[in-house]
Amino acid sequence: MNDIIKITPKAVEQINKIIKNAPKETEGILVGLDKAGCSGYSYKIDFANKNNVINFDFIKVDNIKIFIEPKATMYLIGSEMDYSVDKLSSKFIFKNPNEKATCGCGESFQF
Repeated sequence: MNDIIKITPKAVEQINKIIKNAPKETEGILVGLDKAGCSGYSYKIDFANKNNVINFDFIKVDNIKIFIEPKATMYLIGSEMDYSVDKLSSKFIFKNPNEKATCGCGESFQF
């Protein structure tokens, strides 16, 4: 299912750094959605281990497995996960064509 979400080279590089220092049982990372913020949803990223990703779809990039929460799959189709660094912060960012609106601070969105 490599067509669910695209991972940019900068994001892959950062994920590799994170995985190298991850807990021993880590299988990859988990991408999903949480109900949060003033617009309704926010993205979440966590460590994936074999106990919390049973039957989840995943993509494999540069030998890293990126698992997608089943409830998030339909919202993430066509998205791109990138990694941004500026003078004051660094973070993963998502470019999602399915978003209809975002809040003023950019931390949450609506479908």
